[in-house]
Amino acid sequence: MEYNYKCVAPCLMGVERLVANELKFMGAQNVCADNGRVFFEGGAEIIARANIRCRVAERILLLCARFDARSFEDLFNGVRSIDWGAFLPMNAQFPVTGSCLSSQLKSVSDCQGIIKKAAAEALKAKYGVKSMLPETGALYKIRFLILKDNVCIMLDTTGEPLHKRGYRANSGGAPMKETLAASLCQIAGVRKDHIVIDPCCGSGTILIEAALSALNIAPGINRSFVCEDWPIIPQGIWENERNEAKKIVRTDCGFHGIGYDIDDEVLETARENAVKAGVDDRIEFRHRDIHEFSLDLPRATVICNPPYGERLLDISDAHEIYTAMGERFELRDGISYNIICPDDDFERCFKRRADKRRKLYNGMISCQLYMYGGRSKKK
Repeated sequence: MEYNYKCVAPCLMGVERLVANELKFMGAQNVCADNGRVFFEGGAEIIARANIRCRVAERILLLCARFDARSFEDLFNGVRSIDWGAFLPMNAQFPVTGSCLSSQLKSVSDCQGIIKKAAAEALKAKYGVKSMLPETGALYKIRFLILKDNVCIMLDTTGEPLHKRGYRANSGGAPMKETLAASLCQIAGVRKDHIVIDPCCGSGTILIEAALSALNIAPGINRSFVCEDWPIIPQGIWENERNEAKKIVRTDCGFHGIGYDIDDEVLETARENAVKAGVDDRIEFRHRDIHEFSLDLPRATVICNPPYGERLLDISDAHEIYTAMGERFELRDGISYNIICPDDDFERCFKRRADKRRKLYNGMISCQLYMYGGRSKKK
């Protein structure tokens, strides 16, 4: 009988349901969204599939144990009781990282040391080792989260975070995470035949993620993951999941992306990134100022992350751009606008209240996604 693993997918706050829906669509079981993370279960193939296909999650973690701890003794005993031999070989490298939030155990460094010692003692007992463990083999990074005295002990199956798609060696002055860009595309409802426009495209991340989604290209198809060296996930599973991901790429897709920016060097970077992502035939990049923006298309989806006070510009310059956007973004049937911004004065400068708003995080910056139009309004 195939082993059913318990897993956790950490994500940016505000996109938990998007991650949950992705995982359900992939065949994950017992999917449960929580604050900043999604719990799920599945076989070894789900771990590989989630790493390869997830667009919005930041990592895929194997959940080894979950227990309450209000003292260092509780923490040590809880970690010591885990069957580490079921996950780690004798020579595994197992560094420990994590965080403590709203818990009686507050010192991250002390918790790291205790977890490392408890796991080492368990492994020594399992393998009959009396001296120090060699730690010369594959990497098994232990991650912990102690939240309100509840401890999650996890193994990182991903390695480099999932937003590291591999296509963005170069970026502009304030790049958006690929996972957030993918979230914006999902919220905006990007489909295979959409025209997507980014009037402040920078290094092209939003448009590239829109194209990857429209074409159903798995974002992790061309990168590797740390757990590919782990015996619990046979090599055949990775080969099979990559082949399956290639089979579902859309070839009958009418998607087209258009990106505008005023920096020619950044536009060239965007073109290079689109080439690396394999979607350069679907996106065009042009030099155009936001003050010159216009749309003569019957239908389009506009998604953008304009520069703002905490990112590239001072507040007055940012407000001037928001005002220009309000003047140039014509509201009519068939055109939707999706603008992510941390500035509470955005709607005042834009001179229109959004039809919908959604709280998201760009890194550690709290933002609102302002959504306008897209559907005919009933009279």
